[in-house]
Amino acid sequence: MRTGSISRKTNETSIDVEVNLDGSGVYEVSTGIGFLDHMLEQLSRHSLIDLKVEAVGDLHIDQHHTTEDTGIAIGEAVLQALGDKRGITRYGSAYAPMDETLTRCALDISGRPYFVWKVGLTMPRLGEWDTELIEHWFHSFATAAGITLHVENLYGSNNHHIVESCYKALARAVRQAVEIDPRKADAIPSTKGIL
Repeated sequence: MRTGSISRKTNETSIDVEVNLDGSGVYEVSTGIGFLDHMLEQLSRHSLIDLKVEAVGDLHIDQHHTTEDTGIAIGEAVLQALGDKRGITRYGSAYAPMDETLTRCALDISGRPYFVWKVGLTMPRLGEWDTELIEHWFHSFATAAGITLHVENLYGSNNHHIVESCYKALARAVRQAVEIDPRKADAIPSTKGIL
């Protein structure tokens, strides 16, 4: 089993994360931010990655540190679980429709973090979560996991649907990319020999 466990403690947050890349989408998530919890549950369920997140942050200030550090900790746990990345498919992409909304996600577990976000949101909050922090979560996750990540909302009008389709598209793309390729299960998927 490919698993990762991260304990991230700062003066602003205390976060414990466990992932199992070969799981079944079982989750136990508590960040103190309801909408973020809902999105992490979607990430787990649709990627089939078992995910445990326990985060306590300085929400009396705002949600920035908890959002950022949760993305970092999950990214670090995924990176740890991938090990030397031997045998992974490496690339993943997915379209996620949700009612009137359609989002595309493409990623490369390259070891070279890069992030492109083409998503427009028109509401300042979803539940109590500041929508400007959503892009920041994706960026933090991609950087910590060493992933080249492109997320583009092609169309949609309901902000809840747009954000949820972003997480579901990420989940499906990650699921594809971390799968072991049966034709090359013993090889690093790079001509460099390292990712």
